[in-house]
Amino acid sequence: MNALSITDLSFAYGSRAILNGASVAPLKPGKLTALIGPNASGKSTLFKLIAGLLSPSAGHVSLGQTDLATLSTKDRLARIRFMPQFFAANAALTVFDVVMMAEKQLQGWRVSPEDLARVAEALHDGGIGHLAEAYVSELSGGQSQLVSCVQALIRPADVYLFDEPTSALDLHHQLGVLSRIRDAVRARDAVGIVALHDLNLAARFADHLILLGQGRVLAQGLPHDVLRNPALARTYGVDVTITPGPRKELTVHAYAP
Repeated sequence: MNALSITDLSFAYGSRAILNGASVAPLKPGKLTALIGPNASGKSTLFKLIAGLLSPSAGHVSLGQTDLATLSTKDRLARIRFMPQFFAANAALTVFDVVMMAEKQLQGWRVSPEDLARVAEALHDGGIGHLAEAYVSELSGGQSQLVSCVQALIRPADVYLFDEPTSALDLHHQLGVLSRIRDAVRARDAVGIVALHDLNLAARFADHLILLGQGRVLAQGLPHDVLRNPALARTYGVDVTITPGPRKELTVHAYAP
């Protein structure tokens, strides 16, 4: 089993520190972790450091016994799939095209009938089969997020990172996307991390929570422990009450102090 470990990770943009000695206990395969914290707490930067898009000033990220910094770009891309917060693609491409590009990214560009079938199936499973021939320039923000999620899940990987994948979606699609992410992480025995602002979605779908604030990991563990940690209310600047929901899930109630 290849757990993901983050140790004493620091990063700054010039003189502005974003992460300062952030450490995370090993994240186990087959489990979905929700990364929570207010805006500008360092969530997106942490994802970029794990994905290799940024290099830390100190600390390291390991997958099993492998320091990810020692991997080539190709090997890191093969092991880590990252869905960024903002979707970017050539506006002249269709949805089918951009998902096919994600499917073939590390395999060469000759497209087989099996590739065509896999992409069609992925679009159908992602609920966007009807958008296959639409140009990405025509998509709404929510549709773009659905496409980006399908791109991230089209290939197997050891680690999946999703940066606010539900921010532009309605409730129906939020539940669908997070269900697909959780199911894929479990089925593939991969490490999954999803950044979320909605604490109730985090409580409902995540096996594990990480609370990030001011560039540090302030709490981590089971949802009922992190959500009841006094650091949560302090970090968000709200009063928090936790109650059990009708299906025994936790419900978070936040109030302005």
